[in-house]
Amino acid sequence: MIVGIGVDLVDVPRFEAHLARTPRLLARLFAPAERVLKPRSLAARYAAKEALIKALGGSEGVHWTDIEVTSEPSGRPAFALSGETAATVAARGITAVHLSMSHDAGLATAYVIAETGAPPTREDTA
Repeated sequence: MIVGIGVDLVDVPRFEAHLARTPRLLARLFAPAERVLKPRSLAARYAAKEALIKALGGSEGVHWTDIEVTSEPSGRPAFALSGETAATVAARGITAVHLSMSHDAGLATAYVIAETGAPPTREDTA
């Protein structure tokens, strides 16, 4: 059952300017493996993390560097959650998180769906 949906849109040139002005943001927002990526990919990952926070209903118990955007062998993007963030997601009963990302024309976007394994109740289907 879907328990949360999040979407975010990032202006890539503006995001790149923020990183240039405040270099410490790179370490505050991204896992070590992400920090070597190009700005457009970082912007898409930032959008993914923001979208995840929205799908979770808030940032309590969520830490930026505990959220890493990885790729499955097929190339499909996925989250690798660790630390307190992984514990928070599990405590909320979320069993699956789906991610879609894209960047083009100076914009990066991400869409996240969070699901629980709970079957729908009669009230959910009414």
